[in-house]
Amino acid sequence: MLGHAAEVPKAPSRAVLEAFGNPHPDRDYLISFACAEFTCVCPITGQPDFAEIRIAYVPDARCVELKSLKFYFYGFRNEGAFHEAVTNRIADDLAALLAPRALEVIGDFSLRGGIKTVVTVAHGDRALLARLRA
Repeated sequence: MLGHAAEVPKAPSRAVLEAFGNPHPDRDYLISFACAEFTCVCPITGQPDFAEIRIAYVPDARCVELKSLKFYFYGFRNEGAFHEAVTNRIADDLAALLAPRALEVIGDFSLRGGIKTVVTVAHGDRALLARLRA
């Protein structure tokens, strides 16, 4: 996808995600990024849900390509899913693509009915994530 025009997906698909070889597989290091404008829809009401999705991972052999991640996120715009399901799906799809040493995905959803939801999903070596954040 990198360097090529791409059509915005109509639904989220793991197939949209791409990876490239880790330039330093011999080293533990933390990659972190955030998508501050993530949207999906409530499966009950169809109303939009807004969130910041934060991802941190320690790569092994592969790293996620960011344009593909952006298009993957776009696919959720019309997807009806609960906050817990969305966050777990993102973590599962990234874990399947990357097989990272450690991964954390946080879905920090905006207020809805006066209630804020934050969903955290961890995969792999949590102690490694904590050590690299220190």
